[in-house]
Amino acid sequence: MGTAINVGAVLVGTLLGVLLQGRLPLRARETVMNGLGALTIVIGLSMAFQSASLLVVMGAVLLGSIVGEIIGIERWLERLGDRFEARLTRPGATSTFSMGFVTASLLFCIGPMAVVGSIDDALRGDVSVLAMKSVLDGFSSLALSSALGWGVGLAGLSVLVYQGAITAAAGLVEQIMSQAMITELTATGGVLVLAIGVKLLDLKDIRVGNMLPALIFAPLITAAVAAFGWM
Repeated sequence: MGTAINVGAVLVGTLLGVLLQGRLPLRARETVMNGLGALTIVIGLSMAFQSASLLVVMGAVLLGSIVGEIIGIERWLERLGDRFEARLTRPGATSTFSMGFVTASLLFCIGPMAVVGSIDDALRGDVSVLAMKSVLDGFSSLALSSALGWGVGLAGLSVLVYQGAITAAAGLVEQIMSQAMITELTATGGVLVLAIGVKLLDLKDIRVGNMLPALIFAPLITAAVAAFGWM
């Protein structure tokens, strides 16, 4: 139920943002994107500084980025967005559909609320964390879609798949994920969120999608460090 609420919030926010898009001048849309980018950087920093050891985060980002570049995750995400764009937009029309899909998918799926909220929803029937996340994602999708269009709404599918998978495997995740592992996962996600903010501000076109494996390496490195008594 929590994930369903989250997806609904993304879709409603996108609808409102697209309706608002035609009523806002270009300068206003640019200001909205700049504000959202700055806020995203602040959120990323607050998450990153939760780490008990930034060396773990650094190792996770380094290894994750290498693996992601080899796999080409960002390219696959863009291709997926392009396929939907080809079906849903007019041929030859200038569109930010793919950028909206990729950016929103990363923003909505990275972070501890998606993991913890999905586990609470599955094991305890508590949707409070995902309900709070839904409010945040709803406003974010409104701001993003007012500048990037309908592609942001497609990120609801990413939320459904990602959080749905965590919910389905909640029992296993809770057993293998310690609090320390979740903390470093959160901090590593913060680095990726910060990178999204930099991208939204057009400071540098960072391939954030290729950094996603860092979210797998973070808890693995944390577990290894704890097993050897280094932490």
